[in-house]
Amino acid sequence: MEEPVMLDKTRVPVIVGTGQVTDTSSPPESARSPLQLMVEAAQLAAADSGSGAALLRSLDSVTVIRLFSDTVPRFASPFGKLVNPPWSLAQRLDAQPTDLVYPPQGGDSPQVLLARACERIAQGESQAALIVGGEALRTELAARRAGLALQWGEDAPSQPNGLDGVKDMYTAEEEAHGMRSAIAMYGLIGQALRGAAGQSVDQYREASARLFAGFAAVAKANPLATRRAGYSAEAIATVTPDNPYVGFPFTKLMTASAFIDQSAAFIVVSEARADELGIPEDRRVHLHGSAAAHDEWFVSDRPRLDQSPAMRLSAQHALAQAGCTLDDLAFLDIYSCFPSAVQIACKELGISPDDPRELTVTGGLPYFGGPGNNYVTHAIAEMVRCVRSQPGSFGLVMANGGLVTKEAVGVYSTRRPTRPFVRERAALIQDQIDRIPSQPLNHAPQGEAVIETYAVLHGKNGPERGVMFGRLVATGERFLANTPDDAQTLARLESTEALGLRGQVSRVGEINVFVPTF
Repeated sequence: MEEPVMLDKTRVPVIVGTGQVTDTSSPPESARSPLQLMVEAAQLAAADSGSGAALLRSLDSVTVIRLFSDTVPRFASPFGKLVNPPWSLAQRLDAQPTDLVYPPQGGDSPQVLLARACERIAQGESQAALIVGGEALRTELAARRAGLALQWGEDAPSQPNGLDGVKDMYTAEEEAHGMRSAIAMYGLIGQALRGAAGQSVDQYREASARLFAGFAAVAKANPLATRRAGYSAEAIATVTPDNPYVGFPFTKLMTASAFIDQSAAFIVVSEARADELGIPEDRRVHLHGSAAAHDEWFVSDRPRLDQSPAMRLSAQHALAQAGCTLDDLAFLDIYSCFPSAVQIACKELGISPDDPRELTVTGGLPYFGGPGNNYVTHAIAEMVRCVRSQPGSFGLVMANGGLVTKEAVGVYSTRRPTRPFVRERAALIQDQIDRIPSQPLNHAPQGEAVIETYAVLHGKNGPERGVMFGRLVATGERFLANTPDDAQTLARLESTEALGLRGQVSRVGEINVFVPTF
């Protein structure tokens, strides 16, 4: 039996409060800005702790998850920019933090930044930290349509700590071939998963719909979810004017719902600070295990699109650090921007898609809501609620950033840890992944080739572009290409089996074009 360790309470991190806001109905002229939503979520988190404003005033660290308007150029807001979001938030909370963080983009960032906050407490650098994010894309869209001129920007006396800074997720060649979108890349990954599983197009669509029907059922019971219809597998799979393909093989109801107004926050403090503030024991949740890593950064450089060593190894290390196994987990939340994100996670973790524990505690990004980079803040907040409801239980959150690129895993429980918190060095995992050879590309392929994986991108009027990774028959080299964009070719790609389909590839101007032989 492990000997108990006397832990210094000033260095034991504990989550003491969470807050969430969802607004589906306020008219744009009276709805809240992202900053106002974050203020409310932070106040709710402080109230949840039982301490309230005193906890907010004691904050020495504030992290704001990067806004989508500062992440994706096409989502840039016309209503102004927050120069230093954590500073602006701190001003409204009457806090004086010295650590103001605005991290790089990625759905993994809430989990990564929680681990950072815990590490700073464990090292004596912090006693109280807030992590919060929020989006108001529903209101922004409504305000644009109404011709309103909202004022959401604010200047600041300093810049926040951007940590490692923003790094592009796409190569120039991927962009040239129309792959600069999540729907393109997750579609390509999904088709690779389908091929590895030996599924037909119909089998894969139906399996994806069954998977997400479970998420929709959880969202139906969650009052904070934005889509609470409880969609059936048939409704999710069936292509209709209200549920078109956004990119084959995925329908609208299989993709993250980004145009929402949502915010979430959690506060982590030292046990000593929790004691000073009189925060009850039943509010306290610990991060028992955490790990993070990234796969080969660019999708087209990955040797296998149906695998994620970063998912597998991060989960293994986080569970080992927590001293538990998958079987010990009572709750799960798997990042779910597209079916392929969940499917590859299940494959790497060894979890069945129909696991009776359910794969989400919120309802997932398509049904609960997909607030930019901030979904996992909601997942953590909900996981805290879940493990509080069953004291001593364990829950796992798997966060995903980029294009199955950056993975972060956290294991949560109300149990008090028996060892000091140590944030595992990323290099322990990353070194293993970096030893995997990347996939070289032929940039000007010529001759007979086969489709390795593909997707069809849709616009308002239907299919617009076929994107693919192919292999030259003679050499086995991978290349990127587009198919001809005529309606007949795109329709055939969606109606017949095109994995392994042969054809001819050549360089045409700045792109490669693959002409399939149906």
